[in-house]
Amino acid sequence: MIFGLANVFAGEQTTPPQAPITVTDIAGRQVSVKAPVKRILLGEGRQLYLIASLEPDDPLAHVVAWRNDLIEADPATYQQYLEAYPKLAEVPAFAGKENGLIDIESTIVQKPDVVLLNLEAMRANEDAKYVEKLAELNIPVLYIDFRHYPLKNTEPTIRLLGKIMGREARAEEIIAFRREAMARVTEVIARAKPERPRVFIERIGGYADDCCLSFGAENFGKYVELAGGHNIGSDILPTTFGQLNPEQVIAANPEHVVVTSADWEAYVPGGHWIPLGPGADPKVTREKLEWFTSRSAYTDIAAQKARNFHGIWHQFYNSPYEFFAVQQLAKWFHPELFADLDPDATFAEYHRRFLPIPYRHGYAVSLTGSAD
Repeated sequence: MIFGLANVFAGEQTTPPQAPITVTDIAGRQVSVKAPVKRILLGEGRQLYLIASLEPDDPLAHVVAWRNDLIEADPATYQQYLEAYPKLAEVPAFAGKENGLIDIESTIVQKPDVVLLNLEAMRANEDAKYVEKLAELNIPVLYIDFRHYPLKNTEPTIRLLGKIMGREARAEEIIAFRREAMARVTEVIARAKPERPRVFIERIGGYADDCCLSFGAENFGKYVELAGGHNIGSDILPTTFGQLNPEQVIAANPEHVVVTSADWEAYVPGGHWIPLGPGADPKVTREKLEWFTSRSAYTDIAAQKARNFHGIWHQFYNSPYEFFAVQQLAKWFHPELFADLDPDATFAEYHRRFLPIPYRHGYAVSLTGSAD
């Protein structure tokens, strides 16, 4: 374990002196934080997506520890950052679950200026009094959210981190980019008012054999609506995440099936998951997507007859990058309206402007070939 990691990186002497500020996190809690923060503990490794966007010159400069989910759930992105920043391998990592407890011992040892936790972890950590225990040691906790209500909470999360990191102007640039990228879809849908195809989102396809995990009216369910589709899960599921049975899917007769998936070799070795992500081989991802057409839940549905099966990177459900998902879904649902829209070009531009790693194709695949 490497301690005092923030001091290793050049440029820290130019950081303005810290001063206490009060911020409001996504849970509505008012919290005092010494800003700009110099030592950040990531309660989820995938929070690096935003940290790197706000601090591209050296995204690790202030990260003193993180949960190991990025390493396991998004190995291709981890490798990209590891190639660019070999010291990433030295950042202390701890195990845990999205809605579980943080490793409080690791947290205390690292003496962070702030701990970032996802909103769904609030119940577990408050029940265990971890927040109070850390507060007694002057370690504040902030809750953020990209997952449960991303269209509502992503912008406030970006602003919150921009404020505590002293990157407020850059945060506004990121927000403006996202808004423009989303508007390139939503404004067209609002003008054209196309007929909305019925869409089923199979969540974490290939992670388990169960069918049929999906989304309600939030997260990917909301992305579908913004992209001009009708998410059948919104008609059935009362919450962001839930499960339909195969009979419900067949009865809804979706015209498109979209599988969210990723490289989950660390969790389900040799599973039916589709290894989507940066640098994914399109031949491999298409072959893996083909398997889903044979699931019993899709027997004789409209999507099966038309081969309207698509795969998309699962991590769009938990990142500030959902604009790519909305653009890609729109191209699949309404190719005639979005013939000139290039989601890959949009995401590549985001990488050029905001991220320290190059863009690599591989985030989407379709049996119709429209994602390639």
